[in-house]
Amino acid sequence: MKKFIIYHFLLVLKGIGIGAANVIPGVSGGTIALLTGVFEKLIHSLKSLDFKALKLLFTGRFTEFEKHLNLFFLVAVFSGLGIGVVTLARLLDYSFKNYEIYTWSFFFGLILASIYYVAKTIERWNMGTILFLIIGTAIATTLTFMNPAVENANFFYLVLCGIVAVCSMILPGISGSFVLILMGNYKLVMIDAVNNLDFMVMVPIAAGAVLGLFLFSHFLSWLFSKWRNFTMATLTGFIIGSLGILWPWKEKIYKLNEFGNEILSSRGLPIIEGYNHYLPNFFSQQVIIAMLIMLAGFFTIWALERTVPQKDVNL
Repeated sequence: MKKFIIYHFLLVLKGIGIGAANVIPGVSGGTIALLTGVFEKLIHSLKSLDFKALKLLFTGRFTEFEKHLNLFFLVAVFSGLGIGVVTLARLLDYSFKNYEIYTWSFFFGLILASIYYVAKTIERWNMGTILFLIIGTAIATTLTFMNPAVENANFFYLVLCGIVAVCSMILPGISGSFVLILMGNYKLVMIDAVNNLDFMVMVPIAAGAVLGLFLFSHFLSWLFSKWRNFTMATLTGFIIGSLGILWPWKEKIYKLNEFGNEILSSRGLPIIEGYNHYLPNFFSQQVIIAMLIMLAGFFTIWALERTVPQKDVNL
């Protein structure tokens, strides 16, 4: 029993890390799931959310239902995920307002280190895996330079946001939060709705997320069973391509009308059209501090790799 409790407590902590990562634009919860060794087990467990599971549940065969679904594993991970999303939303709201460059620097270092540790899970490199690495990098880089849409609180659009965002959240290297930025609803969903517990926004997002998880987990499980190395190479490319999103030194480009004035969203906020990336003065105090924080992010992943076993096990 003690071993069981410790194991699932650690799963909750991993879930907190996954949830926290999903709040950060440019950081993928799937990357953290990979680094903590729970990604493939999570995908296969989500795949078990099928008609057989419903039949076992409604016929009262709860022990078989738990084993089929790996229920305790899912409850532990998703409990932590929820805690991570709710707690970090407030912290990020403060840190991005007051220490934007330093915040981006930490996450840039975090993801930079992740590239190596995710890539080393590829069992064999050849022309095929290199090609898929390049394709994944190209897709994620293209997303980096897309212009964000306008904020939209329509019910069905929020459901769509939930589907698309949750699919990208469980994909290493594709940030669900950044996808929400591209769809125009990041602040509405991940900051305002979470902090204010706005269920008019959270309910359709949750409905879309459940539907997306059910469909996409089956697809990912199939990919891993058939073409694991190609899939991992593509995901590594996604992570490489996401570095452009996380580059700390960038200026927001706001959408303007024909008179040169900022266009505001339905909530009265200026709409971000894109980013202008630039190289800083590398000898300034701010850049030196940012580089040190970047190293802290890098060594956070290194420490995580040293302390967390890569292969998850059933207890």
